[in-house]
Amino acid sequence: MRRRALLALLGAPAWHAARAGAIEPRALVFPADFGAHPALRTEWWYITGALDAGTERCGFQITFFRSRTDVARDHPSRFAARQLVFAHAAVTDLQQRRLRHDQAVARAGFGIAEAASGDTRLVLRDWTLARDGPAASSRYRARAQSRSAGFAFDLVLEQTQPLLLQGADGYSRKGPLPAQASHYYSQPQLKVEGRLALDGRERRASGRAWLDHEWSEALLADEAVGWDWVGMNLDDGSALTAFRLRRADGSAFWAGGSFRRAGEPARDFAPDAVRFTPLAHWQSAATGARYPVAWRIDTPAGTWQVRALVDAQELDSRASTGSVYWEGISELLDAGARRAGVGYLEMTGYAGRLRLS
Repeated sequence: MRRRALLALLGAPAWHAARAGAIEPRALVFPADFGAHPALRTEWWYITGALDAGTERCGFQITFFRSRTDVARDHPSRFAARQLVFAHAAVTDLQQRRLRHDQAVARAGFGIAEAASGDTRLVLRDWTLARDGPAASSRYRARAQSRSAGFAFDLVLEQTQPLLLQGADGYSRKGPLPAQASHYYSQPQLKVEGRLALDGRERRASGRAWLDHEWSEALLADEAVGWDWVGMNLDDGSALTAFRLRRADGSAFWAGGSFRRAGEPARDFAPDAVRFTPLAHWQSAATGARYPVAWRIDTPAGTWQVRALVDAQELDSRASTGSVYWEGISELLDAGARRAGVGYLEMTGYAGRLRLS
C-alpha cells in the first residue's frame, strides 16, 4: 500500500471516490509499467529493507511519489506545476535505536525532478532510483544523501524472484466501489549490495529489500481515516503482504494482502480474511499520536506477530507531503513466537485523518 503514499500524503488535491474515475482491470505490461503513469492522480515507488553493515544492522527506505496536479494541461506557462515529485528517505540505526530521515519536493522538469514513463527512472535533485536489465531480471540502483540527517546510501538491488502481482493480477481493490482500486505489484526478496554512510563514516552493506509500485486515481472512501500495512521478507524465501484501511473507531473498512512461498504461486487474501489486532502501543512525544507497534495479524496463510524493532520510527513529512506517519523496520514472528522474517510496517492516519476528499 504505500505505502507505501496516497493523495493526502502527496499534499495534492484529492477526490471523493464516487466522483473519481475507476481503475479498470488490465494486464500489466513490462517494462512499460515499471515507469510512470502521469495521466493518473498519484503513484509511488517504495523500497524498504534491512541491511548488515559490518557490526551494525539498519533498516532503510526510499520512496518516490508522483502527483498529477489540477493545473490545466493547456496552461500557457512552461513553469506550471502539472506534475510534482516528492521523495522520502530514512535509515534506522538499530544499535543507536535512532531514526534518521529526510524529505524533498519539486515540480517535474528543468532537470531537477523527473518520473519517467516507459521504465523506472526517478530523479529528485541528487536522489535517484533507476532500473535496468530484462523485465524478468530487474536491477535497481537507489541513491540518496542527507546532509541534515547525516546519512547517505548507494545501493544496488537485484531481483531474485518473479514479480508479485498484488490483488487480481495486479488489480488491487481498496474498497467496494470501482474507483477504490489501484494497479499494484511488488518485488520482494531483492538482494542488496552497496555502501551506507552514517555521520560521514562509510561502510559496505548488504541485505534484503522489498519494492512496491502502485498507481491510482482514488483509493479511499470517506469512512477510511488511514491504513496499516506490512511487507515482510521471510527467512525461507516467502513473502507476506497484509493491509487494512481503517475507520475512525479503529475497525477495518477494507483489507487484503497476499502470501507467496518461494517457487509457488501467490495466494490473494479476501477482504474479510485479514484481521489486525494491536498488542502494544507507543506514543510520540512530538505529535501525541499513539501507534500500535506490535500486532497480531490473522491471515489465510496463518497467524503472525509483527513487532517494531525500534518504537520511535515516526516520520514527520509536513515540510513536503504535509503528513505525519509511522514507518519502520519490524520483525515477523510465526504462531509459535519464533522469528520468521523481517520487513516494514507502515501506519497512517494516527496523527490526523488522511482526508482523500
